[in-house]
Amino acid sequence: MPWAVAPPLLFLAYYYLHVLTAPTMLRLLLFFIFGAASGFIALHLEWVFDLVANRFTNWNGLERSLYGIALRQLLEIGPIEESCKMLTVIIPCLFFKRSLQLRASTIFLCTIAIALGFTAEENWIYFANNPDKTSLVMERAIGTPVHPMLSAPWGYIVAISIVPRRPFKGYGKILTTAWLNSVICHAIVNILSSAWRFSLPTSLLSYFFFPFLVWMFWRLQQLLRQVQSKPPVILVSGKTLKQRNFQKGLVLFTLMLGGNAIFSIFLMIRNFMSFEKQQILYSGNFQNITFYLLQSLIYTVIAISIYFYLRYSAKRRGF
Repeated sequence: MPWAVAPPLLFLAYYYLHVLTAPTMLRLLLFFIFGAASGFIALHLEWVFDLVANRFTNWNGLERSLYGIALRQLLEIGPIEESCKMLTVIIPCLFFKRSLQLRASTIFLCTIAIALGFTAEENWIYFANNPDKTSLVMERAIGTPVHPMLSAPWGYIVAISIVPRRPFKGYGKILTTAWLNSVICHAIVNILSSAWRFSLPTSLLSYFFFPFLVWMFWRLQQLLRQVQSKPPVILVSGKTLKQRNFQKGLVLFTLMLGGNAIFSIFLMIRNFMSFEKQQILYSGNFQNITFYLLQSLIYTVIAISIYFYLRYSAKRRGF
C-alpha cells in the first residue's frame, strides 16, 4: 500500500539529504527493508508472547485499563520491538565494520532507516486490518518519525561504539541503559496515546502526548548533531540558578505549545477528512476547521518566538 511506505520513505530522503556522510540511497533502502523484516519478526514474537501469557492469565484483557496497557508495554511490546530494531542495526554494522570503515553518523542514519522500515511494516498491518483507511492515513503519517525517535538513545550508543579502533564490548552497560530508556519512552508514548479512551481525569494525560513527541524529536536532532561532530543547540544558558530555572520553564512551555499546535492540526485534518465535499462549507464545520487552524497558528507563533528568544540569549553568552 502506497500510504504505508510513502511517509517513511519521505523522512528517509530528508535525512539522507541532510547528513553529509550518508551512505548511498541503495544501502539505506537495504536497511529500510531490514527494518520492515524486523517488524514482522517482532509481530510474530508478540503473538507467541501473548499466546503463552494467556495460558497463565487474561493477558489480552489488560488493555481494558491504563495500568494494564502500561504493564503490557513495559513487559512485552517495548522490549520486543526495541530489541528487534537494535539487533537489526548491530548485526549488519558489525559485519561491515572493517570493510566499509563505518562512521558514527552513517550508523546512526542506518538506525533511522531501520526504524522507518519498521514503521512501514506497522503501517501496512494497520491499513490491512482497518477498514476506515481515510482517518487512519493522517494518524499514521503523524506517527511516522516515532520509531526513529524511540530508537535514538540506543542508536546513538551503537553509532559511537561500532567504529574502527573502538571495542564494542566496553559499551555493554551503557547500551543496556540506553535500550531501557527507549523501552520506557516506548511505553510512555503508547500510554499517553491510549489515555483518551478513558474517563476523566485519566483522559487528560493525552494532552501530554504531542509535547512528549516534540521533546523526543528534539532529542533525536541533538543526537544526530553529535554524531556529525556538530555543536549542540543550547537553549538553557543562564548564569544563575534562577535564570536557568526560568529558561527551563520556558522550554517546557514551548514543548506544550508546540505539541498542542500539532494536536490542533491533527484534529483539523481529521475533521476535514471526515466531511463530504459539500459539507465543508457548512457554517458549523467551517468554523471548527478555522478554529483549529487559528489555534495552531497562535501556539506555533508563540512557541517559535520563545525558541528564538532562548537562542538569542544563548548566543549572547557565547553558546
